[in-house]
Amino acid sequence: MTTRIVVVGAALFDGDGGRLLAARRSAPPELAGRWELPGGKVESGESPETALVRELREELGVDAETVARVPGQWPLKPPYVLQVWTARLLPGSAEPEPLEDHDELRWLAPADIWTVDWLDQDVPAVREALALLDAGAR
Repeated sequence: MTTRIVVVGAALFDGDGGRLLAARRSAPPELAGRWELPGGKVESGESPETALVRELREELGVDAETVARVPGQWPLKPPYVLQVWTARLLPGSAEPEPLEDHDELRWLAPADIWTVDWLDQDVPAVREALALLDAGAR
């Protein structure tokens, strides 16, 4: 039996408009130019929530907190699986910048969510995060 490696993603919403942050991949080549929820691998001994806060600091230069787990998990290239949390920036955090693995960030209003080319595995995660947001769990 193969051990699953969890990759965490952040459905990072801004405080006022319900906009979702999307990050465009710059690497690896097969993913470059497509959009994803920012995040990364959970390291040994780390909780998924701690990993997500760390990844957001490393990739975007922000101070954030997780809010709620998005129901479900989505298979990536084995042995990886994607788990997503809604998250928000902490008061006083810097604005997100594409520091690692991304070359552009966009805050997407609900009407614009599907105007970017999401990675295939992020599409159902984004749908579930939006459903959670609509249910008022922000």
